[in-house]
Amino acid sequence: MQHRQTQPAFSARRSVRRFTTGMPVSALALAGLVATGLLTPAQAACTHMRVGADPAYPPLHWYDGHQMQGASVDIARRVLDELHIPYEVRYLGPFTRIMKLAERGELDMVATLKKTPEREQFLLFPKTAALSNPVAVFQARDRAFSFQSRQDLVGHRGGITRGNRFGGDVDDFIRASLEIEEADTPESNFNKLKVGRIDYFLTGYFVGMAFLLKRSDEASFVVPPTYLADTPNYLALTLKGACADRLDAIEAKLAQLKKSGALDEIIKANLARWRSSSLARESTAP
Repeated sequence: MQHRQTQPAFSARRSVRRFTTGMPVSALALAGLVATGLLTPAQAACTHMRVGADPAYPPLHWYDGHQMQGASVDIARRVLDELHIPYEVRYLGPFTRIMKLAERGELDMVATLKKTPEREQFLLFPKTAALSNPVAVFQARDRAFSFQSRQDLVGHRGGITRGNRFGGDVDDFIRASLEIEEADTPESNFNKLKVGRIDYFLTGYFVGMAFLLKRSDEASFVVPPTYLADTPNYLALTLKGACADRLDAIEAKLAQLKKSGALDEIIKANLARWRSSSLARESTAP
């Protein structure tokens, strides 16, 4: 079976009736949706899964200029290969575009992201997480402040990367209690943090460390040992996509791979890959 990885955007699909839900959808329930006309038979038939991911979130997922890489992508490949589901992983532009395509049903899987009520309106999440992605509070070393709980962030200026969500009640707390600026990339946030335009940067621990490794700038920043949250990331299926009926099979395979330790091995391998990649070394090149 051949799986191709290409760059062009997905072609537009015939529009379907909008159907949103925050409840888990099983294969049996999806069959009922087909019967009632909320999903068309063509939409429910999964013959080729279209997979997208954030291109700027290493080492979990990133675009190396040729193809998508990362632990999330490798976990998606492993699951789909073992389930014998044909698929195609594509670079589709920034994360905000990925989410718009997902909402319209113009791709079938997002690998990986956190579960939030907003995303549950157009994405289906299995019970088993693909990986854990703790949210860290990065600070400039020369302006670090004590952080032991979320309340310690109140009164300080923070930054996040546009489109990032942290799940649970963390997003509600950020909206209600914190002074937060959005920037387009982690790189921009680290630059703002270094010159004092913000006091902290909230991002996944792994992606934050990956970008500092790329910058060769780890000494300028610190990460408190307490995380803001330790939230899971999931392989999510799009409700309007053609493969929503594979949710139960993907859940079963993820549970099996997690129990065997295979998911942890994939994460470790991608951390090592990022450290040795040309992207991680490019800032030190003459």
